[in-house]
Amino acid sequence: MPDSPDTAHVDDLPLIGVVSDTHSHYESKLDQLFAGVAHIVHAGDFGTFDVVERLRLLAPVTAVCGNVDRPYFFDRLPWDAVVAVAGLRVLVGHIGTSLVGLRDLDAERIGMVVSGHSHRAAIEWRGDRLFLNPGYAGRPRFGLPRSVALVTVRDGTPEPRIVPLD
Repeated sequence: MPDSPDTAHVDDLPLIGVVSDTHSHYESKLDQLFAGVAHIVHAGDFGTFDVVERLRLLAPVTAVCGNVDRPYFFDRLPWDAVVAVAGLRVLVGHIGTSLVGLRDLDAERIGMVVSGHSHRAAIEWRGDRLFLNPGYAGRPRFGLPRSVALVTVRDGTPEPRIVPLD
């Protein structure tokens, strides 16, 4: 069966599934959306650790604590993390403004910064660096559309797209 726009395969290039703000809800659509991805990044506020464990059944996961998670999971997951996927160095944290002020993105050769928290999907390029917020994948709230992101990695360069969940 050919791949649909909602599957994770794009020209056999590595893909990263990006999710945030699940708030103890595992969206079953992630099973199909993230099938075959090289790596999954969860930018915090996962709520319960079973969400992270379920994602780990699909692919390796880099997850960080969000402001909701920190009091309960600070000993199990970091506040921020760097992961390399297919030549792309990714900095992930829950609140983007706190990431940028604490890290030297140039010295660390960060090509993509992933954050959540706002529940609003955003793709922003600052020079050659991508700043990505996948939106939120928890239960519907605040009248905001739910979404995740899929990032194709082509020669170490991210090519993002936001994927609606509703």
